[in-house]
Amino acid sequence: MKIVVLDGKCLNPGDLSWEAFAALGELEVFDFSSPEMVLPRSQGATALITNKTVLSAEIMAQLPDLRYIGLLSTGINAVDCDAARERNIVVTNVPKYSTASVVQCTFAHLLNLSFHLASHHAEVGAGTWSRCRDFCYWNITPLELYGKTFGIIGLGTIGRAVAKIAHSFGMNVVAFGPRLQKGAIDVDGVPVSSVTLDQLARESDVISLHCPLTAENREMIDAGFLAKVKPSAFLINTARGPLIHEQTLADALNAGKIAGAGLDVLAVEPPKRDNPLLDAKNCYISPHIAWATFESRARLMVIAAENLAMFLKGTPQNQV
Repeated sequence: MKIVVLDGKCLNPGDLSWEAFAALGELEVFDFSSPEMVLPRSQGATALITNKTVLSAEIMAQLPDLRYIGLLSTGINAVDCDAARERNIVVTNVPKYSTASVVQCTFAHLLNLSFHLASHHAEVGAGTWSRCRDFCYWNITPLELYGKTFGIIGLGTIGRAVAKIAHSFGMNVVAFGPRLQKGAIDVDGVPVSSVTLDQLARESDVISLHCPLTAENREMIDAGFLAKVKPSAFLINTARGPLIHEQTLADALNAGKIAGAGLDVLAVEPPKRDNPLLDAKNCYISPHIAWATFESRARLMVIAAENLAMFLKGTPQNQV
C-alpha cells in the first residue's frame, strides 16, 4: 500500500518520527505540496495524509486507487467530505489531541492582556523602569481577573476545559452554544450559566471563541456583536480566524470600543501584510501555535497513525 503525506512539516519539523506510518506501507513524506503538485504526488496512493492541503472532488475523481484520507487536524475543511463519501473513501480526523495546549494558549493571551505583559516588557527594555523614582512602574493599570465574567462561545471539549480554568481564577463563567439548554448547567463540577449570544456579549469581561467554523457563524464577531461589548472587555480567539470580521475588530480596537484582543488564528494564514489587525491597537497575535507544543503534536502523530492502522483492520476510528 502506498501512503503519501502531502504536507508533513507543520506536524513534524524534525522532532518527531514517521516510523509508525512507515510500518503500515510504502511511505512518501512531502514537507509541502502546492495545488499543482497534489495530483502527481498522489497517483497510485491508497492513503493520503493531509493537514491543510486541499483535497477536492476534482482531485479525488482522478485518483482511482484512493481509499483513505487521514487528516492531521481536528478541522475537516481541507477535504470535500461529501465527495469522499460518494466515492467510498474513508476520511478520519484527530480530535482532542490539542486540548491542553489550546487552553494554555488561551490563558497565555488572557494573562498578557490583563497584566499588559508585552507592553511592560517593552518599557523595561526601553529603560523606563530604570529611570523611575519608585520601586515599581506601570504604564497601564493591570486588571485582576477574580470576580470578572468569562464568556465562552462553544462549549465543546476545549470550551469545557477553559471553563474549569476560568473558574479556578475565581471568574464567573457564562457560555453560548446553539444547542445548549439555557440556564444553569454543570460542567464537570463547575457552575456555568448558558446564555444567549447577546447576553454573553453584554455581560462578559473576557470573550473566548472555542467553536468550529460553520456557514452560520462565519464572521459572527461583527459590528453588531462588538457594539454590545463592554469597552473594557478582551476578545480571545484560538479557534478559527474567519469567526471574526477582521476590519470591524481592528476598527473597534483602534477606537477604544474594546480593550484588547489576543488572537492565535486569522482568516488568511499566513496573513497578508495589509491585514488590519497586524497594526491594530492592543491586538496581540501569535502565529497559529496553540496546537504546536511538542506534546500536542506527538499525540497527534500517534492518533493519526492509529487511525490508519484501524482503517487497514477494517474498523475505522475517528471517521468523519
